[in-house]
Amino acid sequence: MRRATRGMPPKLHDIAYEPGLVVPAADGSALLTDHYFPLADGDFPTLLVRSPYGRGLPWAPMYGVLLAEQGFHVVLQSCRGTGGSGGEFAVWQHEAADGQATVEWLRRQSWFTGVLGTIGPSALGYVQWALAVDPPPELRAMVVQVGVHDMHGFSYPSGVFALENALVSSLGRVYYPRGVLSFARAALRLRRHLRKITRTLPLGEAYVPGLGGRVPFLEEAMAHPDADDAHWQGADMGAVAERLTVPTSLITGWHDAFLDQTLQQYDRLRRAGCDTALLVGPWTHNSAMQQGWPEVFAESLAWLRAHLCDDPSGLRKTRARVHLGGRRTWHDLPDWPPAATAHRWYLDGDGTLGTQAPEDTSAPSSFRYDPADPTPSIGGPLLSGQAGNQDNTALEARDDVLTFTTAPLTEPLSILGPVSAELQVSTDTGHADVFARLCDVDDRGRSTNVCDGLRRLQPTGPAPAAVTVAMSSTAYCFPAGHRIRLQVSGGAHPRFARNTGTGEPLPTATRLIPAEVSLHHPSALVLPTTEEELASAGPAD
Repeated sequence: MRRATRGMPPKLHDIAYEPGLVVPAADGSALLTDHYFPLADGDFPTLLVRSPYGRGLPWAPMYGVLLAEQGFHVVLQSCRGTGGSGGEFAVWQHEAADGQATVEWLRRQSWFTGVLGTIGPSALGYVQWALAVDPPPELRAMVVQVGVHDMHGFSYPSGVFALENALVSSLGRVYYPRGVLSFARAALRLRRHLRKITRTLPLGEAYVPGLGGRVPFLEEAMAHPDADDAHWQGADMGAVAERLTVPTSLITGWHDAFLDQTLQQYDRLRRAGCDTALLVGPWTHNSAMQQGWPEVFAESLAWLRAHLCDDPSGLRKTRARVHLGGRRTWHDLPDWPPAATAHRWYLDGDGTLGTQAPEDTSAPSSFRYDPADPTPSIGGPLLSGQAGNQDNTALEARDDVLTFTTAPLTEPLSILGPVSAELQVSTDTGHADVFARLCDVDDRGRSTNVCDGLRRLQPTGPAPAAVTVAMSSTAYCFPAGHRIRLQVSGGAHPRFARNTGTGEPLPTATRLIPAEVSLHHPSALVLPTTEEELASAGPAD
């Protein structure tokens, strides 16, 4: 890994490890655990890494080896029901109690100094929030990398089932603990079946061949769309941040599936007065831990050394560091989001975006969404390799996609913060979704996605209804000569499960009904613009 990755710090210690230690869970189940440690005299702080994806690749080299070499005891544990650990697997129900039981075991180890930190990405971030529900006194720091805290929010961002991410996540949870080869075979099978799964009804039966059998927690998620349903009790750890005092570093990417959740937690931690830091890179969920690993590791190591080793020398002076797309530069900010002005660009019937609202009497812009030929998803915050910035030109040529575009910009325009579309929408059936996407159109006409969001409409009758589509957040500079584009359609499939147009439950729906969707005036794209000069944190990448 060190040979393949530039910019990694040199190791400080030779290391050893104790594999297959048995830690009793809260109910006595055996949690298999590996202990990595420096071969050196002296006391070293401990890092707890709890994983539902096994303890081998990539966790062993990325966390066990690299962090032990930097002077930490690393306790890498398989969550119950995974990676050889006993007990029955559950997505969230046991993590708080099992984390506490592991800390109790640590207290009995001769090498444990009483100084503890946690670290890990994705679901390995969720278990950190679970431990922080009742943080043990030894817990001095947390590093949550591209992490999740709300399982319902992951399954239903904006209230619509995130089909592709749910399938990929289920694949990882079922097969990754069985080893890399088993996971690779399962991933190839899902890839072969994905188109058929997403085009066949009912979805509750169609997914089974692609995942090699039934997955109960996936079926339960599909069957319970309401966040207030008893099924999701205890699944949202967001409120933990509202009272947390443990210093917490948050790391994400502009195309991470958990960007919005990370920014929510950052806001909660700031409001609670908790010591926190934010790093947002040009990454997807996966590339943050691959191409972005040198930056992610450096940020993580500096935070851990500051709060576990009393060495703040690696910390930056500002709370937030973000990557500015378009310009491809890093910038340090005193906080996130920075002060900005909400700038409205109005949609016109001729396909333009302008600063003046058209007359209310202007004809609406319409498209027909057919769930039998659903508007495809291109790029964005996916867990698969097709995530991130992509060319949207072919997508925008479809009849079911509307585009609204500015004239070429005469000077650069920087936006930093949450983006949204304020739309006046009507439908002929009452059952429809609205997908809105911000794109950058270069001087060759290539349209590249920046950020987006989807909103499910509620039946309200034929009259236009005011609908705000939250399009996530970004930090982006549109260069002079480029054009700003808003893309509006009726979905992004299979990233989001298609709206069948019938209101039938997701897993059992069997009918498809098209919908006519119309955008009325005034409708606008809302961009958080700033004219302040941003402090540079380094050269362009």
